[in-house]
Amino acid sequence: MKLTKKIALAAAAALMACSAASAAEKIRVGIDGAYPPFNQLSASGELSGFDVDITNALCAEMKADCEFVIQDWDGMIPALIAGKIDAVVASMSITEDRLKKVDFSKKYYNTPPAVAVLKDSDLKGTDISELAGLTIGAQVSTTHANYAEQKIPDIDLKLYPTADEYKMELESGRVDAVIDDGVVLSEWVKSEAGACCKILMQLTPDPKINGEGAGIAVKKGNTELADKLTAAIAAIRANGKYQEINAKYFDFDVYGD
Repeated sequence: MKLTKKIALAAAAALMACSAASAAEKIRVGIDGAYPPFNQLSASGELSGFDVDITNALCAEMKADCEFVIQDWDGMIPALIAGKIDAVVASMSITEDRLKKVDFSKKYYNTPPAVAVLKDSDLKGTDISELAGLTIGAQVSTTHANYAEQKIPDIDLKLYPTADEYKMELESGRVDAVIDDGVVLSEWVKSEAGACCKILMQLTPDPKINGEGAGIAVKKGNTELADKLTAAIAAIRANGKYQEINAKYFDFDVYGD
């Protein structure tokens, strides 16, 4: 009887463990895979980058079962609203306009915008007014595109689905300058692919346009998930995992002020 009871208890414990494992929260994470060094997709289909490593760390902290879903950038919020994904970890800035459509965790990094030009450009980079009247490239549906439109007078603003496309346009001379996150542009011009170009200037962020930093977007009303993600961000900042990931990609604290 005692042996039978022990076997029954062991079986029950195993069943409870399996149930707990299967009950792990499943989170479908939208990412575009086209924004190095924050996220990129290799030819073999492997995702990498700061956003990817941060997501994996947060999911481990929350003991959640996370799955990446590749999604075009300009379709990210519509996919979230439609319930095709549960969260967006793709360097999405927390802005007043986006907060009307989705909710966010607190920020997980914050970096300023910058402008890049061809290396032989005559522009001096002393003031943003130098860009007036020029053709400027930016990625569609970004705070950087909004910044160019609102802050730089009389420009011809050309928008592209991905950062890779505006980079090719600059290299070919079809745009005079491009605007994006300063880290994205700096890493590009330091690489072989960006040998054509240089950083012209770093821009002063406008909180009304650039927001509070990059956060993790969730469906409007899903404050439970947003709060869990915020707590996980704080936890990996406290236990050193964030700093470990940061050091893999940057020689400064990308978390910002």
